[in-house]
Amino acid sequence: MATIDMSSDIQSLSSFKHNTSEFIEQMKETRKPIVITVNGKAELVVQDATSYQKLLDAMEYLEAIAGIKERLADANADRTRSLA
Repeated sequence: MATIDMSSDIQSLSSFKHNTSEFIEQMKETRKPIVITVNGKAELVVQDATSYQKLLDAMEYLEAIAGIKERLADANADRTRSLA
């Protein structure tokens, strides 16, 4: 996963408003999100749709793996019941 570059990936809201097209192009090219600041504090993260979907897919996969591991641990500890 790419790390945030302090010089190009953190922008003020006013800068983002004035240069929206350029930032959208940057996000499409780099697949990295941009942190938007308001009054010097991080307020929003903007990300291209493809990268966001990949993030959601990865989270879903990891949640499924965690669920499988939990069920296996239950089975190994005899914390299961027969449905028959």
